[in-house]
This record gives sequence, C-alpha cells and structure tokens, in this order.
Amino acid sequence: MKSDKPLSFRLMHGALLSTALSVAVSVAISATIAAPVNAFAATQDAAPANTTKAKKAKKATRKVTKAVPAEASQTPAKAAPASAKVAQAPAKATRTAAAAEHDARPAVKKRRVSYRANGRHHTAVRRVAFEPRNSQAFGLHESGDALMLRSGVAYVVDQNTLEPLFDKNSHSVVPIASISKLMTAMVVLDSKEPLTEQIEVTDQDRDFEKNTGSRLSVGSVLSREDMLHIALMASENRAAAALSRYYPGGRPAFVAAMNAKAKQLGMTDTHFENSTGLSSQNVSSGRDLAKMVNAAYQYPLIRKFSTDHSYEVFTGKRNIAYNSTNALIRSANSSWDIGLQKTGFINEAGECLVMQATIHNRPVIMVLLDSSGKYSRFADAVRVRTWLDNGGADQQPHITSADASGAGT
Repeated sequence: MKSDKPLSFRLMHGALLSTALSVAVSVAISATIAAPVNAFAATQDAAPANTTKAKKAKKATRKVTKAVPAEASQTPAKAAPASAKVAQAPAKATRTAAAAEHDARPAVKKRRVSYRANGRHHTAVRRVAFEPRNSQAFGLHESGDALMLRSGVAYVVDQNTLEPLFDKNSHSVVPIASISKLMTAMVVLDSKEPLTEQIEVTDQDRDFEKNTGSRLSVGSVLSREDMLHIALMASENRAAAALSRYYPGGRPAFVAAMNAKAKQLGMTDTHFENSTGLSSQNVSSGRDLAKMVNAAYQYPLIRKFSTDHSYEVFTGKRNIAYNSTNALIRSANSSWDIGLQKTGFINEAGECLVMQATIHNRPVIMVLLDSSGKYSRFADAVRVRTWLDNGGADQQPHITSADASGAGT
C-alpha cells in the first residue's frame, strides 16, 4: 500500500499540470485571435458610417475595373505569378486615385454652335472659341439716347464739315472687328504693289485665334485685286490675311504700316494687331473711325469694292460666288445711297457697321458699334436715317454720350 501512494500522487500531479498547460494555451490563442478583431472594430468605430470619400473610391474602382480591356480580363489567373499580383496592387491604387481626381474635376462646358457653309446648315459641338462681349463692362448700353438705338456706340457726322450730328459714347475705346479691313485696304493700296499679282492662300492665313472657317481653301490663288474685293465686300478673313503676308517686309511690316497710317490720320484711340480684325486687340473709338471712313472714302477702289452687291472669283480650283455682308446693300428694294460701308463682328465687339451715305441731300459718316442682335445695327442705321430725313439734326444735334464731356475710356 505504501508503494502505491507515490504513484497515485504522481498521476494526479501530472493531470493538474496538463490541465494548467491547456488553459494557458487556450488563453494565448484567444488573445491572438482577439487582437486583430479588436483592431478592426476600433477602425470601424473611428470611420464615419457614410463616408463620401469611401463611396467615391468604390465608384472609381468600379470604373477602372470596367475600363480594363476584354483581353486582359480573359487572361487565366494561373498565368500570373505571385510577384505580379503584388505589383498590381500599387498600380490599382494609383488608377483608383487618378479616377477619383478625374471625377472631382469640374466639367468643361461646351456650346452647340450652328454655322452656314455653301447654303447648308451644319451643327457641331466644340469649345467656345471666344470670350463674352466685354464692352458691357463700361456701361455703354446703360446710357440712353433719343433714338433708342441698340448700339452701345453711335457717332454721326456731316462729312463736309465733320460736325457731329449724333453722339453716343463716341470717345469709348472698344474692339472693332472687321471694320479693321478698311485700314487693311488703305495700306494695300498705299503700297502700290501690282493688283494683278497672284497671291496664294497658305496655312499661315488660317484663323488660329478664333478658329473660324473660310470658303477660301488653302491653296487657292487669286489676284491681289480679287483678294481686296472679297475682303471688303464679303469680309473674307483669309483674303485679308494673305494680303498682309504678301506686303513688302511681311505681316509684321504690314501691321506696323496700319498703326502708322492711323497715327497719320490722327486716330489717337486706335491700335491694330492684325489685318483681319479677328483680334479683340484691334480697338478704336467712334470719333477715330469717322476719320478712318472719311480717309477710306478718298480711294475709288474701296468705294467700289465695299459697296458691290456680289462678286465671283476663280481660285484655280473652282468658282466661288460672294455676296455683301451688308443687308442694306443686299436688299433689292434698298433706297439707300451708300458710298462706302464695312461690317464687322466678333463676340468681344458685338455687331458693328460704318458707312458713308447721302441722307436728305447731306453726305454723312455713320459709326455704329457694339450693337446687340444680328440685324440691330442695320435697324439702328434706319433709325438714324429717318431722324435725319425728318430734319432732326437741323433742329438740335443730339449729344447723348455718357462721356461727352471727357476723354472717355
């Protein structure tokens, strides 16, 4: 019996040790498992339930997943080694961040524009080529006038005496668009270069500023006289651009000659950047343009070409028929006696019109700038004519300029 007690004691001692070891192992395993679970729970508690960024990231990830080519999605998973899978993780994160950044960018607004070419309407979606009209910032349309004109600038003078008959913001300096082509024509004719010389349209004559089109395709060849004709009558921009390029000394010399001519005429508010008027930096005032119209009127060819109804040219490839841009000339029932005219339009300048006309047996020069509405400049011209026909200028000249007493802007 004494020999059995130690054995029983040893067995009980071993069982207790085994139980204690099992409990210790269980506690250790439980702690190991609970650590990441608690960390995950803490992370979830710290993150808002409805995080906008998380949603955007999920959407961006889905977009990137959809954008993967079909060939890539069909590649067997076994073909990709483990190292490649690891390398794909940063790439996916980068694509997800880029997609999220792309979604955060503001959308670029596009404007649907309609234009006419060869008698057919075409519609296209493109980015807006130019800024909104800026002359409104000067409050030109806030100054009323007796004739209720829609032009921000209106200036009418007696051509014989240069006496102002009607004045609305005549000192204001604004963009003048294709009215610039009157100065272009004077510089071309002053150069005495042969009018029969053949001029070719090249890529350099395309409009890279406003991205406007032209019926005069690259490679067209016309005489200098024909280029001048359609530039004045139909406001053909590539013709005006080609004329400046063929000037002795090239285009820079031509623009310098335009500004020198303006200075010679006393046009102190005027500056030219190009021969077409597509630049909003071609600026002048109503008073300066009256001087320019009077000077241009002294050139018989400018009078003839600017008042022509229609004209057809042969470009070496095909015939192109042009019509006047002036509705007062195009009208078959027009009773106007117009000796010279030029229209103009870019967004910054609005609708513009300058004319020399005989009204009520009086030769007058009329300047209308920054008019709102496609035909409003012509309607304004009719209002001025009616006022002159009724003897309005003889009774009392209308000086309604907002800056009539000062130098203006």
